[in-house]
Amino acid sequence: MAHSGNSAAELARRIESKEAVVAILGLGYVGLPLAVSFARAGFKTHCFDSDRRKVAAINAGRRYIRHIPASDVRAIGESGGRASASLKDLPSADAVVIAVPTPLTPQREPDISHIIEAAVAVASTLRPGQLVSLESTTYPGTTREVLLPFLARSGLKPGRDFFLAYSPEREDPARAGHSARDLPKVVGGLTRRCLDLASLLYGKIVPEVVPVSSPEAAEAAKLTENIFRFVNIGLVNELKTVFDRMGVDIWEVVEAAKTKPFGYMPFYPGPGLGGHCIPIDPYYLLWKAREYGRTARFIELAGEVNAAMPDRVLRRTAEELNRERKSLNGSRILLVGVAYKNDIDDVRESPGLKLLDMFEAGGARVDYHDPHVPRLAGRGADGKGMKSVVLRASALAEYDAVVVTVAHSKVNYRMLGESARLIVDTKNAMAGVDAVRARVVKA
Repeated sequence: MAHSGNSAAELARRIESKEAVVAILGLGYVGLPLAVSFARAGFKTHCFDSDRRKVAAINAGRRYIRHIPASDVRAIGESGGRASASLKDLPSADAVVIAVPTPLTPQREPDISHIIEAAVAVASTLRPGQLVSLESTTYPGTTREVLLPFLARSGLKPGRDFFLAYSPEREDPARAGHSARDLPKVVGGLTRRCLDLASLLYGKIVPEVVPVSSPEAAEAAKLTENIFRFVNIGLVNELKTVFDRMGVDIWEVVEAAKTKPFGYMPFYPGPGLGGHCIPIDPYYLLWKAREYGRTARFIELAGEVNAAMPDRVLRRTAEELNRERKSLNGSRILLVGVAYKNDIDDVRESPGLKLLDMFEAGGARVDYHDPHVPRLAGRGADGKGMKSVVLRASALAEYDAVVVTVAHSKVNYRMLGESARLIVDTKNAMAGVDAVRARVVKA
């Protein structure tokens, strides 16, 4: 229901007094923590997602993302808000935050279809006095060139009747001290009034708001953050292959180099890149750069290096099996870790899943163990899914190779070292483990 006197001043008053109703579109690894942050701050928070399982979980106060406790999920209902698969509560929102996925197409081009769907939905109920903020990672220009035209079809004027901003998410799942409530928030508004209102809203849930001159600057800042990691991980992955030929341990090198207190930041090699940000976001800028007749060679090269890492692990495993006069075809392989990073349950773009497929394509019989991912739907010969196997000393001896792709803290690496025959360690997880009987190879 519209509120009387809907204007920038009225919206600012409602935000300041925390009378404003906040709506979150998209309840994944970005949207849910954001909804919790607003609810915890005292805002009535409604949540929307097409996944009815997420909706049901929130309304029942159950967690569905492992690192977000049920008590946080319950805060949404305690704020007076609720989750829904329909948009009937959307018009009551004073601020609408869009946090939907932005994947790549099979051709590795931006897929902003979810943003467009959200734009159509928000435009259909847009009313005077609403603030709309996009958080999904995307290429510079999306807020102005894609989102704004849909909202403007309402006949309302941006910066006067409604307010539009871009503020990129900075989620790092399961990392202590790096939740949505702990980090500075970059904000770019379509107009100065848009910027002021968005900054006022976000200032209620974060320790610091970092205003920039435009939505494009905020969009570019997010890509820059992730491209920095993407390129540096590509660099250390390439150094690993070079130093390995020289008989030099890249992990020892990085540990030594990071003792320098200036001019260096440690990055670590691995079996490939995973997650929804680092392996994907750089390609959004590559695509947009082509529109301006430019290339981004560092990004392209880093992409080639990172994409080749799973294949390198496969080859190294096959070589080590060959040393024992075994073929990959027919060997039993145990993958330790299918999540994309340590101590989470997220398997998006996971190099472990890529390796699972590659080992099976090579004729190996593959099992996996992951304390955070008990089941993989749609996997296995019958398509009914795979289950994480229990680590037992007697069973480990039956595998021809154990490949560690994630260094989960809950894994018993001592048992691996004592009971496995061959361990291909892509994460240096076996470092410091005593009484290792297995042959350990870093890859």
